Amino acid sequence: MGSLDSYLPIFLMTALGIVFAALSFVASRMLAPRRPHAAKEAPYECGIVPAKEPANRFPVRFYLVAMIFIIFDIEIIFLFPWAIVFGELHTFGLVEILVFAAAIFVSFVYLIANGALDWGPMKRVQPLPGEELRTSRSTVRRLGPRRDEAA
Repeated sequence: MGSLDSYLPIFLMTALGIVFAALSFVASRMLAPRRPHAAKEAPYECGIVPAKEPANRFPVRFYLVAMIFIIFDIEIIFLFPWAIVFGELHTFGLVEILVFAAAIFVSFVYLIANGALDWGPMKRVQPLPGEELRTSRSTVRRLGPRRDEAA
């Protein structure tokens, strides 16, 4: 029973946390005033009332670039402690960091291969169904007779 006594404070703090959270929700539900109106239910936008919905969502590429930054931030965070104890780790430390850097590099190559850094207009290889290929004849409106028809 002596080994479980050391876990008693953890169990008590967990139980107290759960009871406190439950009581907070119950008290909020019972004591909060219920007078809803349009201004209270509208999303808060820094005092500016939105006239219309946003045109588009952020493209997925935006999130992929954010993931690249997070990956490299994590790598840098792990490199600092490794650099401090590198002298004590010897060959094991070198192999360990090379495996870690390889995993990061593979994830970076994967993101690049999926177009995470391609920020131009999307290039379509084939036209969409029902869409003809755009040519100068189909997109440029010319006035007067065509040159090939004039002769």
